[in-house]
This record gives sequence, C-alpha cells and structure tokens, in this order.
Amino acid sequence: MTQPNALPIASDAPQAPSFAASVGDFLYQRRWSWGSVFAGLALWEFVSRVLVGSKLFLAAPTQVIFALIDLSGSGEMGKHIWTSTLEFLLGYGIACLLGVALGFVMASSRAGKESLQPWVSGLYATPTVALAPLFILWFGIGILSKVVVVAVLVIFPVTINTETGLRTTPIQLVETVRAFGATSRQIFFKVSLPSALPFIFAGFRLGIGRGLIGVVVAELFGARAGLGQLISQSAETFNMPNLFAGVTVLAVAGIAMTGGFTWLEQKLLPWRD
Repeated sequence: MTQPNALPIASDAPQAPSFAASVGDFLYQRRWSWGSVFAGLALWEFVSRVLVGSKLFLAAPTQVIFALIDLSGSGEMGKHIWTSTLEFLLGYGIACLLGVALGFVMASSRAGKESLQPWVSGLYATPTVALAPLFILWFGIGILSKVVVVAVLVIFPVTINTETGLRTTPIQLVETVRAFGATSRQIFFKVSLPSALPFIFAGFRLGIGRGLIGVVVAELFGARAGLGQLISQSAETFNMPNLFAGVTVLAVAGIAMTGGFTWLEQKLLPWRD
C-alpha cells in the first residue's frame, strides 16, 4: 500500500531577515533623509553647472568627488585628515572630561556654583574664535594651540549641560531611594547620574560642531597641515573643488560623530524610548 505524501510541517521559529531585506528596510525607513540629500546634491549640481558655470566660484559635487579622489591618491588628504583628527580628539577629550567634572562641582556645591558661574558665563559668551590668534601666539603653530582652541570651545556646553542635568533630577526619585536607606553614593550613581546622562550626551553632541569649528579656525590662522590649512590654501588659489573637498570631509565627520553619539545614547539609555 502506498503511503500518502507527508504534508509540510510549518515551523514556528522566526526566520532571520536576509541582508538585502535588512538594507531595504534601512533605506525605506530613512527615505526622506536620503531623498533630501540627493535632491540637495542635484540642485547644487544644477546651480554650479548651469547658473554659475565656473568652478572658480562654485564647484559642482562631481568636481568635488574628483578632487577628493585626487587628494586621496596623492596622500595629501590623508595627511590633513590625520592632523585635524588628532587635534580634535585631544581637545575634545580633554574638554569633555573637564566639563563633566566642572558641571558636577557646580551642581553639588553652592560655593562651587557661585565661584565658577561668573567664569563659565563670561567665557562662554566671549568670542573664543577671535582669541585663536592669541593662543597661536602663546603656544605656537603646532598641535598644542589647536588643542587649546578646541578645548575652550567644547568645555562650556558640556559643563552647562552636565550641571543642568544633575540639577533637574526629580526630587521625588531622590526622596524615594533615600527612604529605602540609599547612601549619597548610591543616590548619585543610581538616580542623579542616569537622570543627567541625556543632558550630558546633548552637551557632547553640541561640542562636536564647536570642536570642528575650533580646529578649522585655529588652522586658518597658522598651521603646517590640517583641513583648515587645506581650505585656506585652496581659497587663496581659487581652487574651489579642493576647498569644498575639505568642507565635505568636515561635514561628513560631523554627521558621523553625531550619529555615533545618538546610537550610543540609544544603547546606554534605553529607558528614554
């Protein structure tokens, strides 16, 4: 006797999405972002090619891409990127560490708040960019002067956001954990610091743009290498493709670092969602 064909058994195990499906879902979720980018590039290409018509005044995106390829092939772009990256990372790292420490002092002590507030408010309102030539005069045209400019520009947003985050911790949460016998150390690490982390990350993100501005401005006034030096040299020779190539690298770096901090914040602070 012949046996009937066995019916296929449906599996309840979830199937992992393919790589193509994952990429397609990623692109679909961000379709408006990609659409705006492509539309802006197309408009930029049209204006440069048709309305302006000369790369001495405005370089088209395609010309910028070729400039990036040429500069990368010659090794010049790598040299400038490495110099600016080192200056940014050193100044940004120092500013973040000092900014968080100063914000903690201002939030936890009345004397610290009253002592540091005039300096923070005054120096934050001071056009630090205008002081870049002075820093270069004091510390030379080497890396130290650029690190100082970046640190001075970044430290105040981090300090202000850290203090604000620590001071806006809900008092109900503090009183609740204190009622259960929590120590001051436990209150800080379990309540105050997690509550302030969104503000601290906001300060870090604000510092990225200010730090990149500090690197470029400091290099414009005097540098042996760096993206700011590339931009300044290209502007003097009316080499718009190279100029926009340096600006493009800075813009992409800012977008990438801001996106990285946003991703890190989502991973470290899942309760925000």
